[in-house]
This record gives sequence, C-alpha cells and structure tokens, in this order.
Amino acid sequence: MTYDPADRWHALAAGGTVLLDGFHAVKHAVRFGAELPLAVTADKAATLALARDLAPDTVPALDALLTPVAPATLAALVPRPHPTGVAALAVPAPRAPARTAPVVVLDNPRHLGNIGAVVRLAAGAGAGGVVTTGTVDPWHPAVLRAAAGLHWATAVERRAVDALPDGPLYALDPEGDDLRSVTVEDGALLAFGSERAGLSPEMRARADGLLALPMRPLVSSYNLATSVAMALYHWMARRPA
Repeated sequence: MTYDPADRWHALAAGGTVLLDGFHAVKHAVRFGAELPLAVTADKAATLALARDLAPDTVPALDALLTPVAPATLAALVPRPHPTGVAALAVPAPRAPARTAPVVVLDNPRHLGNIGAVVRLAAGAGAGGVVTTGTVDPWHPAVLRAAAGLHWATAVERRAVDALPDGPLYALDPEGDDLRSVTVEDGALLAFGSERAGLSPEMRARADGLLALPMRPLVSSYNLATSVAMALYHWMARRPA
C-alpha cells in the first residue's frame, strides 16, 4: 500500500498534536527536543539549504525528519502555509516552570500573537516559564507560530490563579512602585494583566506587591510583550553576566 503523508497528517492532527508552521518554528522545536511525529516540506532541498545557512546544527535531524509533499498538498494541510513551505505536527509538552528565574504570568490574555511573543521573550531571556490564566490555550497554533516554536525551550502551561506556583508575586500596574526600585528575585512571579481589562481581582488579591513600569506622562500604555521585555530585562540587568 502506498504511504500517504496527508492521511497520516490527518490522523495525527486528530490525536492531540499541535501545528508548527514555518521553518523557524520547526527548527526551534527540533533544536529543543520536541517530539515531531511528522514534518513536511514543499521543497526539501530548499529547506535543507535554508537550514545549512541559518541553523546548521539542525540539518541532520531535518534531513531525516522531513517528508516531501506537493505544494498543493501542503496548502490543503495547513490553513495558512508559511512562505518557507515547511510544517510539522508536534506533541505538546506542558511542564511546571523552573524556579531558578522569574516566571511570567499572563492574567487572562486574549491576543494569541501577544502570548506567542511573550513565550519567545521568556525563552530568550531564560525566564522560568510562562503561565497563563483564563480560557485561551497557550499551545494554540497561532501562539506557536508567533513564538517561533520556542515552547520547547521554556515551560508553557495554563493554570487557575489559585493554582499558581509559590513565591512572591509582583503584579505590573500603573499605580504600583517603580520597577527600578525593586530587585526581582529569581523565584518571583511577574504577573501582567490582559490587554484590555488589566489585572483581574483574583490576581490583585494574590499579589504581594504592585510594580509600575517607567513611562513618560500622557503615554497610556505599552504593548504586553514590550512590558514583559522591560520587566525581564530589569531582572537580567541586575544579575551577573
């Protein structure tokens, strides 16, 4: 019987895997040890050439992993194929955050792209992980795409507010103390409110203190990912290089 990647793709997609769309997402998933039952490409030679140029450490794994498919097949499998013509199905791996660095807590976030950008920031900054509250799945395909597949480089999970990890929790709020006046402990939690509603009453009640980002008067707010980046950089800047 002829092997049909499309049939296997549909079977795996129905079995709880998540979609990785684009070369960079697949590259990072490979680099950080994700389990990828199936990865496809519309041009394997071009994909491997891109890997040799941008991520040579992943070339052997990608060469063994990638299954060539026709461009039309890829377009039928992926709702919005990435320009690099690569996609994969991966087994999600939520895990408890590490407590050797601050954990980013997103309180009921709504924008999938913002969540992905924060995961990417957390991975790059060496944060302990990203925990979300609320109904949005932090392993949604749009989040994975925005995070460039870096979910496997840090801890990413969803919890209720009353199930957050232990440790001092600093909630970012314009009425709080200036962030620059505080040393953020490695085991702290940094909580950020949703893009529109801000911090929930439950998160405010859980917080040990409120911290404010420095901001020029009359400017209303920062983007969520920018706020997280500022807070994490403040933590990083006070640690030994």
